[in-house]
Amino acid sequence: MALVFLPTLLQAQQFDGEFIKPRNGKFLLKNATVVTVTKGNIENGSVLIVNGKIEAVGKNIAAGDAEVIDCTGQFIYPGLFDGGGRLGLVEVNSVPETQDFSEIGNVTPNMQALVAINPNSEAIPVTRVSGVTTTLANPSGGIFPGTAALINLNGYTPDQMYAGFKGIIMNFPTSARRSTWDRRSEEEVKKDAERAQKNLNDIWDRAVKYQALKAANADLDYYPEMDQLAKAVTGELPLLVEVNAASDILVALKWIEEKGVKAILTGVAEGWRVAEKIAESGLPVITGPMLSIPTRQSDRYDAAYTNPGVMAKAGVKVVIRSNDAENTRNLPFNAGFAAAYGMGKEEALKAVTINAAEVFGIADRRGSIEAGKDATLFVSSGDPFETRTQIIHVFIDGYRVPMSNRHIKLYQEFLERSPGLEK
Repeated sequence: MALVFLPTLLQAQQFDGEFIKPRNGKFLLKNATVVTVTKGNIENGSVLIVNGKIEAVGKNIAAGDAEVIDCTGQFIYPGLFDGGGRLGLVEVNSVPETQDFSEIGNVTPNMQALVAINPNSEAIPVTRVSGVTTTLANPSGGIFPGTAALINLNGYTPDQMYAGFKGIIMNFPTSARRSTWDRRSEEEVKKDAERAQKNLNDIWDRAVKYQALKAANADLDYYPEMDQLAKAVTGELPLLVEVNAASDILVALKWIEEKGVKAILTGVAEGWRVAEKIAESGLPVITGPMLSIPTRQSDRYDAAYTNPGVMAKAGVKVVIRSNDAENTRNLPFNAGFAAAYGMGKEEALKAVTINAAEVFGIADRRGSIEAGKDATLFVSSGDPFETRTQIIHVFIDGYRVPMSNRHIKLYQEFLERSPGLEK
């Protein structure tokens, strides 16, 4: 799929021969269709970028001393959010030495995904030339595997990349069978689920007690796991509750209500089965990937494709994720499938822009093209959810990002081989 972007990227790279790394400046993108997301589309519109911010959006904007980029016949979109994956935490998924998303232990909420981010990952430039500018880096593992962090796909250090949101991941205990090869009896499945649920409650009760002692200024021993989990008890950090089976979703909703925690549901592969219940809870959902098979053999082939649309129509605020590392670049196509299978193009676009910004608490800075917001956006030849669309320019926090990556360099290398196959 990546090759559909290469011709325009190649042209852009040749045009900007000296443009080899992200650069800041004052830019005027003019004569484009500006897709603001929140305030409709502006035909033949312009966007003025100054000091990393969108200074003006509209028509007939004076360029002044800005670098003018003519976008005639093109479209300007806000940068896309991936609601969860392991980009930056793993380089080659099949090589353990490049994996840094899992720690030893079942309860490690203090493990910070942000500090493990590799800003020099080859997968980052591959991803951002697809219009994906912001991703949630998720650790994985036990019940509480760590703290996820939202990152921008530009920067020399993890701190530079940090986009302003963190959340503690919780893998909610499941009562479902692990796979079609799970040979446990119904009684064994039930007992294992009860034990897992009791273990979760014991851990949570310990965190509640720790927070109570901390609030009372008690003399506490060093306990980083509980110190971090206590932030979910107080609501300082939300819980990202990973849950997928319909029955487990209902149990999770009840648990969240009883504990009174600030939570976001993630995964939610069978959310379509209990969409009304999720909507009643008022909790937002991060779901995906759409490019997936059904969770049950008896389900329709398109169950994963229609899932976000069913939840959105029920009133759930939906964010889409790729849940990937090496192929986070495919996020637009996940959203495209959701759009085609019931969600609609407008809602699918919101699910990877303004909805994500709202769920992550940064809608005052991201998620739409409005004056005063961060200049994180891209210019494309058409709808970014279509594979034939080419991404032409990308800006992250006002930095114009070079449209190059390892894939493109290899394409350029072998496009005109010298010497060729014949000497």
